[in-house]
Amino acid sequence: MQETSDIKIKQKKVRRIRFVSGRIIPLSFLLAILLGTLLLMLPVSTAPGERTDFVTALFTATTSICVTGLVVVDTYVHWSLFGKVVILCLIQLGGLGIVTVVSMLMLIANKKFSLSDRALLYDAFNMNTRSGILSFLVAVLKGTFAVEGIGAFLYAFSFVPRFGLVRGIWISIFTSISAFCNAGIDIIGPDSLIGYQQDPWTLTVTMLLIVLGGLGYVVWFDMITTVKQGKANHYPVSKIIGRMGEHTKLVFRLTVLFIVSGAVFIFFAEYHNAGTIGNMSVGGKILNSFFQSVTFRTAGFAAVPQQNLTDISCIIGYILMFIGGSPVGTAGGVKTVTVFIVILNALSFIRNRNETVVCKRKISEDLIRKAAAIVAVSLITVFVLTLLLLATNDVSMQDGFYEAVSALATVGLSRGLTPALNTKGRLLIVIGMYLGRIGPISMAVFFSKINPDKNGVSFSDGKFYVG
Repeated sequence: MQETSDIKIKQKKVRRIRFVSGRIIPLSFLLAILLGTLLLMLPVSTAPGERTDFVTALFTATTSICVTGLVVVDTYVHWSLFGKVVILCLIQLGGLGIVTVVSMLMLIANKKFSLSDRALLYDAFNMNTRSGILSFLVAVLKGTFAVEGIGAFLYAFSFVPRFGLVRGIWISIFTSISAFCNAGIDIIGPDSLIGYQQDPWTLTVTMLLIVLGGLGYVVWFDMITTVKQGKANHYPVSKIIGRMGEHTKLVFRLTVLFIVSGAVFIFFAEYHNAGTIGNMSVGGKILNSFFQSVTFRTAGFAAVPQQNLTDISCIIGYILMFIGGSPVGTAGGVKTVTVFIVILNALSFIRNRNETVVCKRKISEDLIRKAAAIVAVSLITVFVLTLLLLATNDVSMQDGFYEAVSALATVGLSRGLTPALNTKGRLLIVIGMYLGRIGPISMAVFFSKINPDKNGVSFSDGKFYVG
């Protein structure tokens, strides 16, 4: 009896820690936004001749920490060097996660991690296991800084000849971090990467950084470990791929599927559109179609004017933006695997299968319920945000919906609407970006009450009808 009682006490303690972490993460982002707002309101953060009001500072801090990319002022001209450094720090902080950065500082200071600290890391990375969480943290930090450094080096070949050594290196570093964190904020000029739409090098480097950030850290390390083991044992490529985890295989398949299918739709939808890719060569059209498909998945960089996209491309954009990248990465959206699980569960029901199976592995009921909740709550939030935008601003349905999805999925693409929004509209987008970064489900947990005893009550089946 004593052993059973101890187990129950431990389970309650773990639940309470998880509940507390579910509140700390949203609060930490909120505090970081407020701190960023105060820093950006300082006169030293604004370029000479410019002024920054509270809403502009709040909007910029939120879009930076939430790695969204929607802006109400031109980043390259409105902010001073200090202001741009603040924005870059917020982007890096938001991309890694505040809990991750605090944990990094704890590691540097050689401080011990308590059970609650490990639970926070577990929730911050959305991991399914707590084993090896600290070594995973170290690997994440090393991998992030390595990829961003390589990205900056590659960008330098394009930006240094154009902007000079010092400014070119600064722009390369800023753009690399922004691209990897899927932020989409740049300091190049007022038109994002539209001036580079005929530059395969810059667009390709940007796409690689976006995709690497969107794949997720779990996929990274599974690939690296499997390839190392395969080489050590002289396995053929096919066997190395076969030994990768089911999550890695699924993420790769879904990533390729969404990027390629999106590029194909965009290519044909925009082929004769002179406002986007209509006047380009076939090679340029293919390159920019792939770039648009990749950037739709929470990146926010634009190589063609978004307001000139056809209706078909906008619809494809809604879908890709809402889905976003893959779990445990820097991308936003509801995530590729989440949508896949919801669709697969529906197909399993239609086929009268008792289990939902992928890669010869069963998907747990808890994971299916979580995926369905994420998609449902996110869809409701998008529609509510769109309705409020339409009610408070004189905007079209298409532009309003595009802006709402972009904000909630932390994409950062806009059809030119963001700077034209009134104060209410900007605050709505701020809320949308914040919810998109922490997740609507996390906000629901934040306001919920912990009561695990309710799960101990079992009710009789009710007679309800659906369909």
